[in-house]
Amino acid sequence: MELLAPAGNMDKLKMALLYGADAVYLGGKSFGLRAFSDNFSLEEMEDAVRYAHGLGKKVHVTVNIFPHNADLNGLPEYLTSLRDIHVDAVLIADPGIFSLARQIVPDLPVHISTQANVTNWASAKFWHDAGAKRVVMAREVSLKDVKAIHDKVPVELEGFVHGAMCISYSGRCLLSNYFTENRDSNRGQCVQCCRFKYNVVEEKRPGQYFPVMEDERGTYIFNSKDLCLLPYLPDLYDAGLCSLKIEGRMKSVHYVATVVKVYRQAIDAYERDPEHFRVLPEWVEELEKISHRPYTRGFSVSRPTEADQVYSHSSNTQTHEFIGLVRSYDAERKLALIEQRNHFKVGQTVEFLQPKGRLVRCAVRRILDEDGQDLDAARHAQQVVAVPVDEPLEAYSMMRREMKNHA
Repeated sequence: MELLAPAGNMDKLKMALLYGADAVYLGGKSFGLRAFSDNFSLEEMEDAVRYAHGLGKKVHVTVNIFPHNADLNGLPEYLTSLRDIHVDAVLIADPGIFSLARQIVPDLPVHISTQANVTNWASAKFWHDAGAKRVVMAREVSLKDVKAIHDKVPVELEGFVHGAMCISYSGRCLLSNYFTENRDSNRGQCVQCCRFKYNVVEEKRPGQYFPVMEDERGTYIFNSKDLCLLPYLPDLYDAGLCSLKIEGRMKSVHYVATVVKVYRQAIDAYERDPEHFRVLPEWVEELEKISHRPYTRGFSVSRPTEADQVYSHSSNTQTHEFIGLVRSYDAERKLALIEQRNHFKVGQTVEFLQPKGRLVRCAVRRILDEDGQDLDAARHAQQVVAVPVDEPLEAYSMMRREMKNHA
């Protein structure tokens, strides 16, 4: 089973791979559906491919907009460049882009994006017969239907298992077009209108806003809960998926690393002993620490109900915040060299999430600056400090603090 993680920039790519992803998906400066992510220039993408391949891992690139004529300008050269820097696959939704890719770079594997809305075996067969290597299932497909597709069509199947859900059909939304000027969600510029607060206005009473529900805050009628299929890992295997995909190219480094590590541990545990697999409480706890909406199982085993929406607010919840990144550990002096990412001070209780090792909890007894002088706090952005930690820590471990302890 491949674990596929989002990479909004090079830092997130590195963390995803170090924390256990087998592959990452990312976008270039054009032709992808996340225009507001940092995204990669071709030079940065080449560095990313080189880094991932050095770890024996893969890079998939999104070319999944629904283009208008003008959007096709430069596409042949872009596809050729992706081939030349040796990306492992491109994700495509539009038949026109697919056709051009098959003509221009016939040896470059094509994965059919979830935006193509593949919900049945006939559609999957169409893409397979046309030359697609993999099909990413629409989020609206149940695991029962995924298995039926797997049994009928000899094509790789990929499915989303964690992250934000969309009120529209696998992301095909026009709300952004209506509420903003020239912000087409199907061409990479969605402003997430589904997270806005909505009220009703009656045409003969302009300016009078009536809540859709009896709530003084209004309601968020399009605001889906976040997907989490960790409890259904055995079912994901049984359905015939070959790749489990995490949403979140615009999410934080903390989010990407935490989710990747949880699913990495779960996949490894299942593959070691499928018969006795169970979801560990510490995995569930980890997924609560990151910024997220309440979780839902989406369409995986039944149709969503009103309980799968969040009607009262659009803000996320989380229990912990990312405050530092471990650069290195001095085993002789038992000091962790930490790059500050948020204010922390002496006396606070913190924990370290490691790429491979166990979770380490301790109190901040001292903070030393680069000259070895004691500080009462690490106040400055990306300030490098040393903190005594008795247990060895891996480089790229994330230092976190429970949010209620932030004083």
